[in-house]
Amino acid sequence: MFDNREEAGRRLAEKVAAADPENPVVLALPRGGVPVAIPVAQALGAPLDLAFVRKIGMPGNPELAAGAVVDGQAREVVFNEDLLRQTGLTHADFTAQVEQKLTEIEARRTAYLGDRQPQKIAGRTAIVVDDGIATGATVRAVLQALRKRGPLEVWLAVPVGPQEAIWQMRGMTDRLVFLEAPRDFRAVGAHYKQFDQVEDDEVMRLLRAAWDSEDKR
Repeated sequence: MFDNREEAGRRLAEKVAAADPENPVVLALPRGGVPVAIPVAQALGAPLDLAFVRKIGMPGNPELAAGAVVDGQAREVVFNEDLLRQTGLTHADFTAQVEQKLTEIEARRTAYLGDRQPQKIAGRTAIVVDDGIATGATVRAVLQALRKRGPLEVWLAVPVGPQEAIWQMRGMTDRLVFLEAPRDFRAVGAHYKQFDQVEDDEVMRLLRAAWDSEDKR
């Protein structure tokens, strides 16, 4: 059980730093991943960036992930091909939703980053950080998209996730760092004493402070 995201981030940072990643860059998944990722980046003396991802929901069941849209130096749309085969749906059935998600991502990118340029990933250890994983669908999409940007290695660092999802993530990463992986997982928030939604203005405040500190290093 974690007090809050910041405390989880500090504990996670110790474990990531002990693994000694080479030439790291930390990529937070907004919004909840930002307060977790900041202590990780600070512990490593690494630059902090964001990985924007939005879930693509199944028609009639938006909570079931058919895939995800990932935006970075190159936009990627990753689908759950097994699920599409089972349902008889095609990529074309999601065109409107994909465009909507890209619009949402662009608005969030502008709000959070302004004209700040994304960090280069090629030849670096890209460390993806979130406040936890449930099914892992969106994180899986981010990992797949990052591979295409030529990183030295791709790591995933999360405080908590279900045992099965954590096991699946091992095959998609060069290193997986986690603190808790319970069998009786219910929800990410159940493992935090305080798990309020992180609002946009809080994300922007945290990022400005982190980047000001980064620029002074």
